[in-house]
Amino acid sequence: MFTDRPALGVLLGAFTIAFSGILYRESHVSPATGAFFRCFWALPFLWPLALWEDRRIGPRPRALRRAAWIGGAFFAADLILWHYSIEYVGAGLATVLGNTQVVLVGLLAWALFRERPARSSLLAIPVAMAGILLISGVLEKGAYGSDPKLGALYGVLTGIAYSGFLLAIRRGSGERGRVAGPLYDATLATTIFVVPIGLVIGDLDFTPSLEATGWLLLLALSSQVVGWLLITVSLGRLPTALTSVLLTLQPLLAVLFAALLIDERPSPLQLVGAGAILAGLLIASVGRKQKAAPLETVPEH
Repeated sequence: MFTDRPALGVLLGAFTIAFSGILYRESHVSPATGAFFRCFWALPFLWPLALWEDRRIGPRPRALRRAAWIGGAFFAADLILWHYSIEYVGAGLATVLGNTQVVLVGLLAWALFRERPARSSLLAIPVAMAGILLISGVLEKGAYGSDPKLGALYGVLTGIAYSGFLLAIRRGSGERGRVAGPLYDATLATTIFVVPIGLVIGDLDFTPSLEATGWLLLLALSSQVVGWLLITVSLGRLPTALTSVLLTLQPLLAVLFAALLIDERPSPLQLVGAGAILAGLLIASVGRKQKAAPLETVPEH
């Protein structure tokens, strides 16, 4: 169904993951606890999909699995940083901030792999940076969030970590376009890597309440399994420009749903900042060549 209608798959996936930050907030657990159980509860569902993919395509080479595990290390940092950003500036704005990876990933690919970024990626940087400045609240008093400056900082760090995750997963997918296998490996790695980070931070709780477990299970199934698979399966079948526009809906929906469901109220300047970041994402994404589209436009989270 979604192979024939990829736009529908991307839309449903973007809609699904738009609730990620809200589900985390509703669980009322610590950042490390949320990161651990989001991945832990996803593993039993991703494992059979990875086995099926291996039988269909063939076993994953060791080099590809190693790249996916490196991606998992980045994703562990990404989730914890993003959860801290949510704590300080809210689920909606933190999701917009995390999506700066669309701008950052091209620059990191240039630095690490000598893949020269498109001119659009360079043009998007000052637009996105202006948006981050406005969300941080440095130009106003009474900006939304317990500490919007710190939330903006964690949000930018989230985008950097997510960029590392996407670059590693791109290499871990190989030429045959694997999806479930690399995601399973990265999710397993994230589950493992979160443990020492959480223990060092001191906020990892292995026994959350029954209610919190329900929210975290829903987060794992909706975002880590269904949403991510829907988007990655569909992306390669769509033109880059259309993909960019469709995926911009995810952070927009995150802000809207956060306002409607958990009463988040960003200030007018912060909303302008969110709009600037989304404009930067469109500028960076639409100017890319088709071959760069599949993973670099996967939204956060």
